[in-house]
Amino acid sequence: MEKLFCLGVALGMVGGALLVANSYKARSLVKKSQAEILQKVDEMMDERLKSDSPDTEKSDKKPKK
Repeated sequence: MEKLFCLGVALGMVGGALLVANSYKARSLVKKSQAEILQKVDEMMDERLKSDSPDTEKSDKKPKK
């Protein structure tokens, strides 16, 4: 059963790759989706860096004696 499932997954991946490689619409859809995902990841990283930067500045400061 597990071997059959793995075989189905592998064949599905190969079939999907062939479909995308031979279809202009599918290829452009994949490229568009990748660009959107990269843009969202960049925005999330920028937000995280902005939210983390005040915390790191506070921890870097040493109290005066």
